[in-house]
Amino acid sequence: MQSYTIGQAARLLGVSPDTARRWADAGRVPTHRDESGRRLIDGKDLAAFSVELARSGGEEETSYTSVRNAFPGIVTAVKLGDVAAQVEIQAGPHRLVSLLTREAVEELGLEVGVEATARVKSTNVHIDRA
Repeated sequence: MQSYTIGQAARLLGVSPDTARRWADAGRVPTHRDESGRRLIDGKDLAAFSVELARSGGEEETSYTSVRNAFPGIVTAVKLGDVAAQVEIQAGPHRLVSLLTREAVEELGLEVGVEATARVKSTNVHIDRA
């Protein structure tokens, strides 16, 4: 399972590292320490927290921008069918859903808690693995 540093989590959540640290200190998102003492957040925990945060509307006024329609975020759900798949990404306050092949999901290694970027063109959502 992929883990994220406080700084990486802050970037994915669209907040400052100080805000992410305060949330971790308050126990809103569980952390653990690696062998060098850095605090890390498991990808599944960060995915769940990002969905919760988006539903609550966040706590702070934050400016969100999209450069060339790219939405970096974290995978929050993957639904696999025999041929097709559905992947949900939470990018700050934005929830993006992409329909793609099961083969593409497996090749990209997409699973809950993995960092990914949704790229939107017209009504299509493409996913890049970070």
